[in-house]
Amino acid sequence: MHRMNTQFAIFLFCLFVFSPAFGQTNEELQKELETVTKKLNDMRHKFDQLEKSIDDLLWYERVGDIAHIDKVELTGPPLGKDRKVNLGSQDEHIYKTSPLRFKAYVFIPLNTDPEKKYPMLVLPHGGVHSNFKSHQYSHIVRELIAQGYALIAPEYRGSTGYGKRFYEFIDYGGLEINDTKACRDYMVDNYDFVDENRIGILGWSHGGLITLMNLFEFPEGYKVGYAGVPVSDLIFRMGNKTAAYRALYEVDYHIGESANDNLEEYKRRSPTWNAHKLQTPLLIHSNTNDADVTSTEVETLINALKAHNKTFEYEIYDNIPGGHAFDRIDLMSAKEFRLKAYRFLAKYLNPPNEFKNVKQLQKAGYKF
Repeated sequence: MHRMNTQFAIFLFCLFVFSPAFGQTNEELQKELETVTKKLNDMRHKFDQLEKSIDDLLWYERVGDIAHIDKVELTGPPLGKDRKVNLGSQDEHIYKTSPLRFKAYVFIPLNTDPEKKYPMLVLPHGGVHSNFKSHQYSHIVRELIAQGYALIAPEYRGSTGYGKRFYEFIDYGGLEINDTKACRDYMVDNYDFVDENRIGILGWSHGGLITLMNLFEFPEGYKVGYAGVPVSDLIFRMGNKTAAYRALYEVDYHIGESANDNLEEYKRRSPTWNAHKLQTPLLIHSNTNDADVTSTEVETLINALKAHNKTFEYEIYDNIPGGHAFDRIDLMSAKEFRLKAYRFLAKYLNPPNEFKNVKQLQKAGYKF
C-alpha cells in the first residue's frame, strides 16, 4: 500500500510539472486532477476483476483434489425502488425491480454418494467490500469437505471482483442477508443429496454478522450457526472507526446517511439490536486483542442475547496470537480453536467424518 501511494504521488507530480497542461489555471488543473483520480478509481475495479479470475483458478489447484468445484449464478432480491444508484434510466428500472444476479462457489466432496443425504454449510466471506479468496479460506474449505459437508460460499452484492456496478450494489446488513439465504435454498433445490434438515452457517467478521442475521431472519432455514469475531453493532463501530470507514456506509449508493442521522437504519442492520430473534443453536468466539471487531463490541451482542434469555454458547479468548484472525491463521492454536467450532456444528449436523482430534484436522487441511 505504501509503495502504491508513493507511485501515485510521483504520477501526480509528473502530471503537474511535465504535462502540457502546466500553466493552466488552478481551477482547470483541479478539474483535470479530479478526472484522472476518477479514472484511476475505476481502474481499481478492473484489477479486482483480473485478480478474481486468477483466484478462481487457484481454487481448483488448492481444493480440486478432494472436491467438485463450481461457480454458479443465482438471484437475490431487487435493489428496491428507493435505492439510490448511478445507472441509466432504463438500467435503473431493471435493477430496482428485477432479481439481482450474483455468483456463488459450490464445493462438493468427491466421494459424495448421490443416493445418500449429507449435511451442508453456507460460508459467507468477510470484509465490507471483499470476496471469497482462496488464500484465506482454502484450508478451512478442505477441513469442512473432509468432514463430509457440501458447501456454498456466496459472493453477495457489494463483493469485489465483479466490476464497479456490482461493488456499488452493496447493502451491508441488508439484502446481502437475503442473497446468502438464496444460496442455502439453491443447494436444497438443486442437489438431492443435501439434507435440508442438516444445514448450518458459519462466518467470521462481516461473515459473522451475515451468519447471525441469517439465523435471526430465517430461523427455519438453519440447524446451527457459528459466528467468529462477528461484527455485532454498527452504531458501536461508527463511534470507534475512522471517517474513511464511516464513509463506506454514508456514500449515496449505500445507506446514504450517518448513524447519527439515521440511528434506526443502523440498528436494523446490527445483530445486537436483533438479538431477540435468536431461535437457533449458536456459538460465538471473540478475542481480547482483536483490533478490528473488539471483544467489547462482541460483548454488546452477548449481553443483548442474555438480556433476552437466549440459549447460546460463547467464549472470549484472552490475547491470543493472530488478533482478528486468531482462529483462521495456520498456527496450531488456531486449528485447535477451529476444532472447537467444528465440534459444535457437528453436534447438530452429524457429518459423516467428524474430526476426533486436531491431528485429523491438520491432515485434512494441510495434507500432512
